[in-house]
Amino acid sequence: MRFFGKTGLGAAGLVAAMTATGVHAAEAKREAFGTLADGTAIEAVTLSARNGVSARIISFGATLQAFNVPDRSGRTVDIELGYDTLADYVARPNFWGASIGRYANRIAGGKFTLDGQSYQLPLNDKTNSLHGGTQGFDKRPWRITGVKSGAAASVTLALTSPAGDQGYPGKLEVTATYALDDAGNLTIDYDATSDAPTIVNLTNHAIFNLAGEGAPGGILRHRLMMPARRFTPVNAALIPTGELAPVAGTPFDFTRARTIEDGIRDGRDRQILFGRGIDHNFVLDAGATPEPKLAARLEDPDSGRVLEVLTDQPGVQIYTGNFLDGTIVGKAGHLYRMGDGIALEPQKFPDTPNQPSFGSARVDPAHPYHHRMVFRVSTTQGR
Repeated sequence: MRFFGKTGLGAAGLVAAMTATGVHAAEAKREAFGTLADGTAIEAVTLSARNGVSARIISFGATLQAFNVPDRSGRTVDIELGYDTLADYVARPNFWGASIGRYANRIAGGKFTLDGQSYQLPLNDKTNSLHGGTQGFDKRPWRITGVKSGAAASVTLALTSPAGDQGYPGKLEVTATYALDDAGNLTIDYDATSDAPTIVNLTNHAIFNLAGEGAPGGILRHRLMMPARRFTPVNAALIPTGELAPVAGTPFDFTRARTIEDGIRDGRDRQILFGRGIDHNFVLDAGATPEPKLAARLEDPDSGRVLEVLTDQPGVQIYTGNFLDGTIVGKAGHLYRMGDGIALEPQKFPDTPNQPSFGSARVDPAHPYHHRMVFRVSTTQGR
């Protein structure tokens, strides 16, 4: 396997060497990306490393708008589904690449109880609240508070969510920091503080195709591995039943790398029927950890591109683009269809506020929220 920018120094040595010599291996470039109807200017920041990897972040939704990665031959393509213009992100929101909050994934009935007080959230997924409600963080302009070039190029964006926003208690101050280094690591740090008890679950909803967004073969022949021996089955409304079920003997077993197409159309499995494919939370064997650990490894054998996802959270939602129906025109005029992309979303389990056995999503003023996730890219040699 080839890691981009490999020098033999190791990550820590590389950063130290560049800092000592003043070499800026990664650069951040800020530019306009359009204007909202109310006159709010939206900006884009492109983070570029010497290895050819680059990431473009827009302030609308603190969204990862593009992720350009070389293949084993050095051919660089954008591996993330999305739109070319701000107007499309506003008119046809699909969460692609966006920062999701206050609560990523589904909350049953849009209801939860905290300290004896019941709260009702908007129902934007039939009978559930999904990804923060009708006006989640993905549909807001964020403020760019810092842009840096250096050993790692970075951009920090901030958002204030007032008490009662979408029904959630507490005023929440949120930041999202994207940092790209020369080793091919795109690190995203989500931080949040609240002035009252509340619930928080933040993630990034990028949808990838390692062959390139819009590549006609989609992601069905990509190979996926996950250190997750259990998953959370769902009911017909895609709410977890509360069971932590073994993946062994099911289409959800990726404990050893295998192609995504294996079992994804198996209509004999009720879970596949409910999700129209895979749209489920996987229980990471390591659970929540102090530092990010490997949560998923995705490989496109044809291009050699590899994407590894690391997280300090206990679960990862895998979504195989099951609701893409060919009616959405994305980048470069590409029609996106079922199976054209895959999301690997590190997070707390869906509906955790209503299922105590899943742990806690509670955030208090004295205990801020933090989530570090990493998209690490590399290549394999041809077979």
